Amino acid sequence: MRLYSLPLLVTALSLSACANMATHESKMGSNISNASQGNLDAAVKHIDTQLQAADKNDLLLNLEKGELLRVGSHYKESLDAFSIADIKVNEWEAIAKSDPAKLLGQVGAVFMGDSSRNYEGQDYEKVMLTTRMAMDRINLGDLDTARVDIKRTHEREAVIARFREKETEQAEAEAKSKGVTTGAKELNGYPVETLNDPEVLKLKNGFQNALSHYMAGFTYEALNEPGLAAPGYRKAIELRPDLPLLEEGLRGLDARTSFRRPKGMTDVLFVVETGTSPARQSQKIAFPVPTPSGLITVSFSFPTIYPNKDAIAINQLKLGNLSLPTALVTDFNVMARKALKDELPGIQARAAVRAIGKGVLQDQANRQLGLFGGLIGNVVTAATEGDADDRMWRSLPERVFLARGFVKPGEYDLRIADNNGISQKLVVDGRYMVVPVRVFKTKTYFGEPVKFGQAGVEPPAKKTAPVKKQAPKKKASST
Repeated sequence: MRLYSLPLLVTALSLSACANMATHESKMGSNISNASQGNLDAAVKHIDTQLQAADKNDLLLNLEKGELLRVGSHYKESLDAFSIADIKVNEWEAIAKSDPAKLLGQVGAVFMGDSSRNYEGQDYEKVMLTTRMAMDRINLGDLDTARVDIKRTHEREAVIARFREKETEQAEAEAKSKGVTTGAKELNGYPVETLNDPEVLKLKNGFQNALSHYMAGFTYEALNEPGLAAPGYRKAIELRPDLPLLEEGLRGLDARTSFRRPKGMTDVLFVVETGTSPARQSQKIAFPVPTPSGLITVSFSFPTIYPNKDAIAINQLKLGNLSLPTALVTDFNVMARKALKDELPGIQARAAVRAIGKGVLQDQANRQLGLFGGLIGNVVTAATEGDADDRMWRSLPERVFLARGFVKPGEYDLRIADNNGISQKLVVDGRYMVVPVRVFKTKTYFGEPVKFGQAGVEPPAKKTAPVKKQAPKKKASST
């Protein structure tokens, strides 16, 4: 064995340690379990410990913390955590607008794999962050600031759409420059059917969701701005067509904001969220790599997301003697798979470029160092390719159902009909009301309801800035 193989071996061992770092799923597993069993305080405390050990401004951990605090109705503290995460996304957004090439630098092949890249958040997570901030503010009774977050959500969607188009173009161009062609059909063994099922293909993109836009419509309506509410409801319908509840949001807007509104009734919106977002699993895919000595097979880890066959379904709510049908407006399992489908060409292009680099390394080790050197080359190749990047906002709900109807003010028993009849007292009051509910298989959290205005009392018209009248111009005097 030649002496200069020793540094290569040391490098392999050090890289192996890096590649075997804890996955996000291993960090969040106990937190998800605690939350689903009612131990929210333990889950939040564990995340706080992780933040202290890593970085208190960590994007993903603050997303997780903010969501768990929201489940426990700690809306102010949830908003604080989300605000920290939002700073990170704002930084990404600013660079994406002003200097996208700086972010696109991450698109290139990374020797250690995608998990070593800076985590910038899934695109639907970025959109849901500002949506969640708006929902926290709504639950705190602050519609005016929620309105600001809604506007930021729409602006963020536009930035994401422009940037991802550029990213895909660059990833494909880099792969092409190295003689690499990509396509799902080349990933022998990859479960492409999980990304090509009808639910995934129906989605317009991997970042916009009907919940965000319906909540925008509802917020503008509660602020007595029907002209701005209509586009929100319309976009929600575009993203999730053929749902009567979403269609009624737009169709009934004029009646709800005029003299035709039912007198003395409360317009109640129930937001029922179930489960948690799916985990990304790692799957090894073999790449044949051409080298001067012939083909060498290099294995790489690819993320996969499987449909949840046991996802919780909520078909209706019971409010006293009233039955309110629900509508599934957003499914984050489907959205996560759509995001992965859109991301896969870039993941594949980066893996293909890495495969060439590592194939060359392994071939050189085989030729220069003999059998033992080839073994070291294999170790380096394996050590620098750990599990696929599994970082995702796991505490986000898997599914979101909405129910809405006019209810006479008073006290009712609220029951989740599909959840073993678990009930909660609910006092209905106000002109508009929002009731959040989070359902796990073994635990249901009834959030703090919030009301706006008074039943039967017209809200004041939204004030607009007065138009300043220009003073008449003085006629020039003649001398």
